[in-house]
Amino acid sequence: MEIKHMIYFIEIVKTGSMTKAAENLYISQPTISKLLRDLEAELEVELFDRHKRKMILTDAGEAFLHQAKEIVRLYENLPAEMDNLLGIRQGHIKIGLPTIMNVTLFTHLLGKFHESYPDISFELLESGSKKIEESIRNEELDVGVTVLPTDTEAFHQFFWLEEQLKLVVPRSHKFAGREKIELIELKEDDFILFSEDFVLNDRITEVCKTAGFIPKVIAESSQWYFIEQMILSSLGVSILPESIINMLKEDVVGVEIENPSISWQLAIIWKKNSYTSFVTKEWLKYIQEQLMFQRKNNN
Repeated sequence: MEIKHMIYFIEIVKTGSMTKAAENLYISQPTISKLLRDLEAELEVELFDRHKRKMILTDAGEAFLHQAKEIVRLYENLPAEMDNLLGIRQGHIKIGLPTIMNVTLFTHLLGKFHESYPDISFELLESGSKKIEESIRNEELDVGVTVLPTDTEAFHQFFWLEEQLKLVVPRSHKFAGREKIELIELKEDDFILFSEDFVLNDRITEVCKTAGFIPKVIAESSQWYFIEQMILSSLGVSILPESIINMLKEDVVGVEIENPSISWQLAIIWKKNSYTSFVTKEWLKYIQEQLMFQRKNNN
């Protein structure tokens, strides 16, 4: 049995089709069919139920899939592991960031880290917290920033920051001159929210329901700039983090919300029970130390 047998088997399971798996692997379907037959002959078990129209795993197939994934993971991580043992501080880190986050502090820390590790490169991918968590589960990202609470069985985490969420309205809005409003006062307003990929969408909807109404969502976007433009066009109101509001134009106003007040907490997460490269460990350690230092000085 060769490592390619496991890789091909995993691809068949992933795509649900030998034809699609062959296309993704750039080999012919007869080749991948023969490799699967050879694998089953060597293991002396059937890995797929041939009586089903779809590629359905047998119990033996499920067991083999679990072991094959682990073996392939170890095989693919072998070069990085060897580099780590040799103390080579080079590499690449993929980081997921919510588009709703003010990245000023984050990029400042990246810059300071780069001074100590100039040969480590970064790829920043912006999305909603739900998509970021999914990408980390699928090992498409190394780490990410997400909204708490998160799945503590799936992810390691450490606290990043907490901030208040405020109502955002155009200066012509009836609440623009208010210092505070109660959430229930927004029950007749049209809402502009971040799209459903963002946990903030769920959070605002749930808090509004708790206050006694279901928000009427007139528009959604994945970019705070577009939300700002829709607010300025009087399409509706929004609820955004205070740090984002401070970046908006003077033509919009942030108003404190009470009864209930709304806040959010952000955390940096990475996958449990998975290989974490040396450079990613160093980066996580550095960020934690810097945050602890800042909090100590702020106190």
